Amino acid sequence: MSGFFVTGTDTEVGKTLVSAWLLTQLDGAYWKPIQAGTVPTTDSATVQQLAELPVSRVLPEAYLLPEPMAPHESARRANIALDMEKIKLPPHDGLVVVEGAGGLMVPIVDGTYMIDLADALDLPIILVARSTLGTINHTLLSLEAIRRRGLPLAGVVISGSETPHNRAAIERFGKVEVIAEIPQLETVNRDTLKAIEPELDLLKLATVRP
Repeated sequence: MSGFFVTGTDTEVGKTLVSAWLLTQLDGAYWKPIQAGTVPTTDSATVQQLAELPVSRVLPEAYLLPEPMAPHESARRANIALDMEKIKLPPHDGLVVVEGAGGLMVPIVDGTYMIDLADALDLPIILVARSTLGTINHTLLSLEAIRRRGLPLAGVVISGSETPHNRAAIERFGKVEVIAEIPQLETVNRDTLKAIEPELDLLKLATVRP
């Protein structure tokens, strides 16, 4: 199986935007296994709109949770019992982009975190990091967690205004390559996302293994 597991150093860091960007660069399907928060819209709907995907390439969520918070708490408030055995990648053709919820250590159920889902799916991980102050610490901690598990790492995508010194620090101390930088965009649509060229070969990264 080829594709990516898109995670972030934090919430609201740009995972959905990066997922849409990937699908403007590659032919593939999108899957959000656990959607926490459905108002005003879901991440699946956002990616479908931005990347202009046909409905057939947006795979159904395993869980739709109403409140925008960590999955374990959103499920608790909705009286929904999350079951990892039910979080199975739906049938699809070709490459898939899977978007996690929050960061790697966000709990799903007792003793199970988002990084465990990434491990089970065995897809190369793209770590989305902010460009702004605080990103070095958050990014290095996330990279350490990925490497401690021996998980496949594709690289980092930096989201936000250009900050060359932070990028240089992430690459140097994280010993990682930056796949792309996604700047603040005045207009966000398929055309503006597709115009952002990846710095590395995405098809090659989609099959990387440790």
